[in-house]
Amino acid sequence: MMMALETPGLLSLAAGFTDNKTLPVAEVRAAVDALAEQPGEPEYLQYGTNRGRPGLRRLLAERLVAMEPELASETELSAGMMVTNGSQQALYLAMQVLCDLGDIVLVDRPSYFVFLEMLAGLGVQVRSLPLDAAGRIDGAALRRLLIEMEARGETKRLKAVYFVSYFSNPSARSLDEGEKNAVADVLAERGMIIPVLEDAAYRDLYYRQPFPARSVLSLPAWRAFPKFYLATLTKSFATGLKVGYGFCSDRSWLDKMLHVKGHHDFGTTNLNQAVLEQVLSNGGFEAQLARIRPAYEAKMRSLHDTLVAGGLAQLGWRWAEPTGGLYLWLEAPHSLDTTMNSAFCHACVHEGVLYVPGDLCFGDAAPKHFVRLSFGVLGGEELVEAGRRFVAVAKRFG
Repeated sequence: MMMALETPGLLSLAAGFTDNKTLPVAEVRAAVDALAEQPGEPEYLQYGTNRGRPGLRRLLAERLVAMEPELASETELSAGMMVTNGSQQALYLAMQVLCDLGDIVLVDRPSYFVFLEMLAGLGVQVRSLPLDAAGRIDGAALRRLLIEMEARGETKRLKAVYFVSYFSNPSARSLDEGEKNAVADVLAERGMIIPVLEDAAYRDLYYRQPFPARSVLSLPAWRAFPKFYLATLTKSFATGLKVGYGFCSDRSWLDKMLHVKGHHDFGTTNLNQAVLEQVLSNGGFEAQLARIRPAYEAKMRSLHDTLVAGGLAQLGWRWAEPTGGLYLWLEAPHSLDTTMNSAFCHACVHEGVLYVPGDLCFGDAAPKHFVRLSFGVLGGEELVEAGRRFVAVAKRFG
């Protein structure tokens, strides 16, 4: 499949990259100029601290409290926060210190496939959070799953639960508070007070309105659980700066992650952090969000409307129109195989369009008829053409 990237004229709906045309060149230039004009030594070009710049952590804590006013003070949040090389590093640190070979993690269904690949590389098994017929987390089915795991002696190896909660990668779906609470209630009922990782990488990428659900940091049902809330400034500002962050409610867990992080990188890139500290304080960050939200909605509309106009739904394909994020999550007819080595996938590459096979996004019992389409990279006309190519292949297999 990597060789497909060299195909002349290939339009990729696979890569989860952001839009080059909307990257914040002016805001980054202004931030760098402001740093260069500061009196004193250029500390931003020196090594930074392992935990991250205090000023950046304070500003991130303020943003989190603005979203969820019932949270602790900015000072307390800042003390429990670390800045990482993208949120991916935070995920890796969490799993490295929590899990041993053969341990088990509960994940959402579908889930972030890079996280699933990481778990596989660490030798960690996954169990998916069950869904009901409407695609929502099913508390009763989760209870049955945990009882079955207890009977097999597996729950002693259950080390964490993970979900992407806002405009998810890959499904673009958000979890409401009822779903989050159902997971906490069932785990608590079974005496499994395990760490929870809430991945909020796309929380800022709503088109018109933020999703109203609070995070696990604010929900009373999760009070007794060790919590790690992860987010990123990568997708929401500039992917090339690769700065993410996480707030951990458990000091012992945080200290272990920081210990390992010191061996990873000797401190997340200080200059990138300093740039982001500037844009968060001078309004540049919010200006970028105001620019990209309507831009991504328009890009989503270009691809979504092309699929509709081409008659994909009449061929038995189903998908929901997202209200945020970078993805369309398509369900093909059950009889159609869309996996990487399928005839359908190869036909798409031959037609000049690339997608992410959806089976990669399931930790267990992976169905073979889902597709993730990303509209982050291509422009509007390219998205229309990519959508037409995709529908053309679907019609041949319909």
